[in-house]
Amino acid sequence: MNELHVTQARGRSLEPPADRRAALEAAFAHHDWTPVPRDESDESPVRLTVEDADRLAGVAAELHAVFGGDVAALNRALVRHGAVPSLHGDPPVLAFHRPGADRVDAWAADACTALAMVIGVGQGRRLRSCEAEGCDLVFFDVTRNASRRFCGLSCQNRAKATAYRARRRT
Repeated sequence: MNELHVTQARGRSLEPPADRRAALEAAFAHHDWTPVPRDESDESPVRLTVEDADRLAGVAAELHAVFGGDVAALNRALVRHGAVPSLHGDPPVLAFHRPGADRVDAWAADACTALAMVIGVGQGRRLRSCEAEGCDLVFFDVTRNASRRFCGLSCQNRAKATAYRARRRT
């Protein structure tokens, strides 16, 4: 989601990837994730289309607001992408998209449901946006007391150095 939507990260401006399809495929490879075939009986690997990548970028923008607490946006996305629990495949696997959904709606419905489940079990405060100036990255806070404020050490260090310099000036 971060790669497709954010315009600032770690204090630097970012341009959206010119080739979203290639960026998504690289992200999938980095996380060792293989998209499922359109037809569940087909074993061949799936290649994203440019249209799929553009639609997924729209989903990323739509879901970015959820990390800021916009539950209404999540509810709209759940309805728009047809999120319903169902069993797919053999052996059956629980998924949260309607049977026959296209690839983007299936991924979006599953992602929306995952976010809704996090919020629904009282862990919505763990869906965070980086608090550093010049960083729009979002993350899931896995700390014990849900106290993480920054996406990573570079933003944390930058924020602490800025605060230190401000204190020294006064």
